[in-house]
Amino acid sequence: MLERFVRFLNRLLVKAILDLEFLNLETAPREGALIVAGNHLGVLDAMIVFYVIDRRDYIVMVAEYHRQYAFRRFLANQVDAIFVDRYQADFTVLREVLKRLKTGGVLIISPEGTRSKTGDLLPGQPGTAYLAAKSGVPVLPVSIIGSEDRLVMPNLKRLRRSPVRITFGEPITFEPASRENRQEVLQGYTDEIMCQIAALLPESYRGAYSDHPRLNEIINEPGYQAPDVLNTG
Repeated sequence: MLERFVRFLNRLLVKAILDLEFLNLETAPREGALIVAGNHLGVLDAMIVFYVIDRRDYIVMVAEYHRQYAFRRFLANQVDAIFVDRYQADFTVLREVLKRLKTGGVLIISPEGTRSKTGDLLPGQPGTAYLAAKSGVPVLPVSIIGSEDRLVMPNLKRLRRSPVRITFGEPITFEPASRENRQEVLQGYTDEIMCQIAALLPESYRGAYSDHPRLNEIINEPGYQAPDVLNTG
């Protein structure tokens, strides 16, 4: 019952605070295990993706520091969240996530590992690629623009909804990484995930991947359409 209330509260807050636009939502699988990987601009990003991908089998990962706040800890416990230390490799957490993925859960994660204070895409960390390669679960690239705290908070004070656009890419899967060259392979997988996300973003958001050769390949593929800049005024 409490889990349903938390989901209801999330939808209510997102609707009240944001004016959402969805692009290519049809590419998001509605069943089966899935890793949703997106850029991270503001505190509302996870709430937005939970709202858009309306499933009940989420695997929620929450930064360890939220545990110290009673209300945040309460909400995390209601959705059976996994607390994770962003600055240390926790293999207990990884094993738990893999176990839940094998039962068909949906993991929502930011490969950057933290919010971008400038809006620019940060270098991706290998954790997402590791989970995808180890589990064989597809990765769904997602981009979010307009959710920056510096844009949302002033609008919230003026009781105005903030325009936010969520764009979905095509799911991608990765082969298991061999032990011999695991680090190199995982780096390649990470670059692929991040460049797929970057291709869904306007040029001004692409940050660390602006000049990446793989991104250039993607945006030069037939049929590619550059995303428009969101009007946040």
